[in-house]
Amino acid sequence: MHYYFILGNIFSFIAAICFAVSVFRKKTQDLLLWQVFEVVFCILSSFALYSYSAVTTNTIDFIRNILAWKNKLTKKITILLLIAFIVFGLIANTRGIIGILPVMSALVYTVCLYMTRDIQKIRFILIICMGLWLVHDLFIGAYIAAVTDTLMMAWTLFNLLKNARLKNDIFC
Repeated sequence: MHYYFILGNIFSFIAAICFAVSVFRKKTQDLLLWQVFEVVFCILSSFALYSYSAVTTNTIDFIRNILAWKNKLTKKITILLLIAFIVFGLIANTRGIIGILPVMSALVYTVCLYMTRDIQKIRFILIICMGLWLVHDLFIGAYIAAVTDTLMMAWTLFNLLKNARLKNDIFC
């Protein structure tokens, strides 16, 4: 058990590095590519920390991110992904309401990726989604992920505000 806890947090740290790189990308395609790498380490972390709804959600996230990266996220595929997130996320949930948070995050982010390619809007939604993951990570013992969730939320907000000022607009 102790080894899985350490391993899960190591994978969380690697995932956080990938996410940090994604947040600093200027192009949506680059952001999405780094999030493909990030989600692989999230899957490994969640598995090691026994959060099977997060494993399921992250596996579907992986498929979604690849499709979004390749510009193949159609309305039909988006609906199928949303259904998959709900059905498989609920079936695999062993953590009660905490296990639902990754599912909620995935639903919000999937709709966002379908509706917009605007990197500022995506960053804004990422902050919301990371907040859901922050609560989840604290409850499952992914403390490194929780710290990095907090840092990523701050860095994403910084980039959001910095780019909004450069464009003279507010958020989205």
